[in-house]
Amino acid sequence: MLTWKKQYQIQPEAESIDLVINRAEEALKHPIRHITDIQAALSEGGSHDYYSNADYFWPDPQKPDGKPYINRDGETNPENFDEHRHILRQMRADVCSLALGYQQTRKEEYARRAVQTLWEFFLQPETKINPSLTYSQAIPGTAPGRCYGIIDTLHLAEVPFAIEALKDSPSMESRIYQGLKEWFTQYLGWLLTSRNGIEEASTTNNHSVCFFVQAAAFAVFTDNLPIVEMCRSRYKTHLLAQMAEDGSFPRELKRTKPYGYSIFVLDNMITLCQILSSPEEDLWSFKNELGVSVQDGLAFLLPYLKNKAAWPYPRDVMYFDDYPVRASFMLFAGCQYGWDDLLKLYHTLLPPFTPDEVSRNNGIQYPQLLL
Repeated sequence: MLTWKKQYQIQPEAESIDLVINRAEEALKHPIRHITDIQAALSEGGSHDYYSNADYFWPDPQKPDGKPYINRDGETNPENFDEHRHILRQMRADVCSLALGYQQTRKEEYARRAVQTLWEFFLQPETKINPSLTYSQAIPGTAPGRCYGIIDTLHLAEVPFAIEALKDSPSMESRIYQGLKEWFTQYLGWLLTSRNGIEEASTTNNHSVCFFVQAAAFAVFTDNLPIVEMCRSRYKTHLLAQMAEDGSFPRELKRTKPYGYSIFVLDNMITLCQILSSPEEDLWSFKNELGVSVQDGLAFLLPYLKNKAAWPYPRDVMYFDDYPVRASFMLFAGCQYGWDDLLKLYHTLLPPFTPDEVSRNNGIQYPQLLL
């Protein structure tokens, strides 16, 4: 795995050992689930293909069968198929909890369970997930899958870092470690060459940011330096261009959930800086031709994280009252820039346990693995 020494103004304060152990012990109790456990009735793929429905699409009340579904931006349809999302996110949570537990305690039981979960989810022939996302965020009656569905695997971005934390365990056999590298190599290849992946990378909002978070994490894990360099270049030329000179993200502010989307996109921009920055390539301080840097995004948003009542834009149509929640960018950027306000927010805000959509829109939930 490609690595480079991180430099911080303030050393990160780790989670308490008791919390890490409690999460690992809880993960030991969970059954190992696989996407092959549940077949989506409307999926055009097979049992090993991940499937989900587009969040904001609802049955057309004017049509007997409701198809094609119609868009209601920002309003999540609770009847959509999301079981594969939950299974994937539970796998991520359990593996990361166990990896952190092993990292802190060297308790082999944690590593053994984490490796078994990874084996069954990614590699075991009967239960593995295919390294593609052809059928994600489908719209019944319109599309069997869409480029926008690639955001569903944002939660895989920290899994490679958990794998690295488990690498020295006796349970992480070479064949499993190499098999996981091969799976992520194949998935990265699909992201970069498939029609859905190419379209998603070229979007001009949070979707492209999340695409490159994944591409960067998987490229670092698989030692693909050319793709790492490509991700850095796209951050500078394509992603940072989405930010206005005042540090806002205008396309996110135009959505029906401007507060939540503004937090979400900045969170993932900061994650890219954390993954990709090195002493030679410091994205934390990079400014584009307009003089804009990610620090401007933090300066724009921080007052409204500390005092949401001052938010000068429309309220989100859903979940406005549930934000802000603890997010990894507060820890990463707080340490990098020495901003005590961000570190205080990270340690005082509650983790994003509920509602489900708020939790789902919090990409990196085990930031210690990336430090």
